[in-house]
Amino acid sequence: MARDLSDLPQDLRDRIAGQDLVVFDGECVLCSGFFRFMLAHDRAGRFRFATAQSPLGTELYTALGLSTEEYETNLVIVGGRIYEKLDAFAAAMRAIGWPWRGLSAVRVLPAWLKTPAYTAIARNRYRLFGRYETCMMPDAAVRARFLQGGWG
Repeated sequence: MARDLSDLPQDLRDRIAGQDLVVFDGECVLCSGFFRFMLAHDRAGRFRFATAQSPLGTELYTALGLSTEEYETNLVIVGGRIYEKLDAFAAAMRAIGWPWRGLSAVRVLPAWLKTPAYTAIARNRYRLFGRYETCMMPDAAVRARFLQGGWG
């Protein structure tokens, strides 16, 4: 299920209006892999990025009532809609087109299946996939894809 940008405070809405955005846990190896995948396959440069730990990421999680300690979901904002968990992945795949659009089929899985599966992986992601001890240092071209306040 997606939320609407109107669920956010006006000043936050204004900063991300008109932007498709991926917010990811910058310390999580799996989540950062999703970011790198999006960076490589978003050939149109449609998406902007923010780490969950950044000022912008923290503000988004707080506004949405999500934990700013665990960051157990990526956020994907597409067309003014905010997606979480597996629906975020599906929205991103749908947006970057073929052949990746086919992966968006996960959105039709019943909530009783996809929510617990996503939650189990999210809660154990550091143990399963690892955790970065230091933040990556992107080059200028990659850094330009981050929204203001989305890094740090």
